[in-house]
Amino acid sequence: MFTRMLGNCTVSDVSRAENWYARLFGRAPDARPMDRLIEWHLAPGIGVQVFADPERAGHSTVVLEVADLDAQAERLLESGIEHHGPQPGGGARILQLQDPNGNRVVLASPLVGLSR
Repeated sequence: MFTRMLGNCTVSDVSRAENWYARLFGRAPDARPMDRLIEWHLAPGIGVQVFADPERAGHSTVVLEVADLDAQAERLLESGIEHHGPQPGGGARILQLQDPNGNRVVLASPLVGLSR
């Protein structure tokens, strides 16, 4: 029934946020579907949108699973995104990040032992 899922982070200024999210994802956005909206397509049918909505900015949370959490943590530090390193959380290891507006972006290691 559903063929695509896009998480959404609301920000006060999409141009300012683009710099942070480009460092997070390691590349420029994949699409600019409309004014004040940018998208990264992360896998078939999965993506993240960053949308300028100053009244709602900073109240979003997105959780993304990554194959190598330690490598991502190191890459992010090298790109200037500060964090406190991977921690246990929710049956996995997680890396909690915060964008310039305060949106929470959580990277998680694959959950071991769970069937998909």
